[in-house]
Amino acid sequence: MTDTPDTPPEKPKSHGRLKVQLAAQPRDLMEEPRVVKGAWTAKIITLFPEAFPGILGLSLTGKALDFGLWQLQTLDLRTFGDGKHRNVDDTPAGGGAGMVLRADVVHRALRMAALNTPPDRARWPIVYLSPRGKPFDQATARRFAGCEGLTMLCGRFEGVDQRVLDHWGIEEISLGDFVLTGGELPAQAVIDATVRLIPGVLGNHASTEDESFSDGLLEHPQYTRPAVWEGREIPSVLTSGNHAVVAKWRRAEAEALTADRRPDLWAAHQAGKGVKR
Repeated sequence: MTDTPDTPPEKPKSHGRLKVQLAAQPRDLMEEPRVVKGAWTAKIITLFPEAFPGILGLSLTGKALDFGLWQLQTLDLRTFGDGKHRNVDDTPAGGGAGMVLRADVVHRALRMAALNTPPDRARWPIVYLSPRGKPFDQATARRFAGCEGLTMLCGRFEGVDQRVLDHWGIEEISLGDFVLTGGELPAQAVIDATVRLIPGVLGNHASTEDESFSDGLLEHPQYTRPAVWEGREIPSVLTSGNHAVVAKWRRAEAEALTADRRPDLWAAHQAGKGVKR
């Protein structure tokens, strides 16, 4: 078997958003997005490139994509498949249900994705979305945001041949103790959590500092107008104008919520403070 498909695979596709405006001269409605030099880049290997950018093309992440603050490229795994039908999977060794993504096919896609990226995994991680992976958390999102970019492999079927994961030193990440039909939705969630930490994406850096998990605690409750709704009033401390008292109340609420809903986080928070239990 050769190491390349019968025909060259398609180049990665960069994603922007549809922009329509009146102009004297006709032009393509789909424009290439602006690119900021050194912008953080996500490369997605998937059997469903049409799933992207999806929700990432909307709201603040979509605007940041338009402005070139980050880039998104998809690689269609099918184009790296074998034979007339571009087969990408085969039956599990040892028997069993389902199909497994082939190591040689995934390897070809990873080689394409690796072009123009640093080999240092600290600078450019390669991630496989898997229910058996390490739980994704805010600290991991911050780590990814500090990299130059990352490559994400979206699994399907029964998974991916372990040999290619070992060969490339791929990091396995999980969103939780549940199983989805593929890695595309988790990939979008990971990218969203990461991209919003890139300077300039949210506009207000303070907003990321006060969120859940930013200091190991869940976020405090939020309120806004009207002052009274269905007989329920905004806590008076929040309308007192005393910022020190407000900050103390929010901290107490965050600690109470964390202790009640996430005892694992609360234990880690207490341990980090050096509190004996």
